Amino acid sequence: MMSDTPWPHFTNAELTCRCGCGRMEMQADFMHKLESLREVFGRPMPVTSGYRCPEHNAAISVTGSNGPHTSGAAVDVLVSGQDAYDLIDLAKAAGMSGVGVKQHGPHRSRFIHLDALPRAANQPRPTIWSYPK
Repeated sequence: MMSDTPWPHFTNAELTCRCGCGRMEMQADFMHKLESLREVFGRPMPVTSGYRCPEHNAAISVTGSNGPHTSGAAVDVLVSGQDAYDLIDLAKAAGMSGVGVKQHGPHRSRFIHLDALPRAANQPRPTIWSYPK
């Protein structure tokens, strides 16, 4: 994959807010961690959702205007089956502190959420969760 970012396996289009605001405020330390994870994983990790501006996140997520994606330290990766299983183990070993699993429905809509948020009073970390249907 040719990249227009400092991270060879991820593009600006993947990481930019989808609402049209044009913002892409990914944290460099998170992206280095994600890039390292991609190297170890050895397979494509298409990002379906990277940075989200607070307004867009509030419109599409129950986490409101300050969810993980607004921090620049979270992505959703299109992956399913054995690859999803493998990615979860590698993500934990790579220091990802939040892993969300959506593995129901059509394969083209299955994903793993990865983030590297710090421990907070209202968000115990590390944690893993599944998304409802």
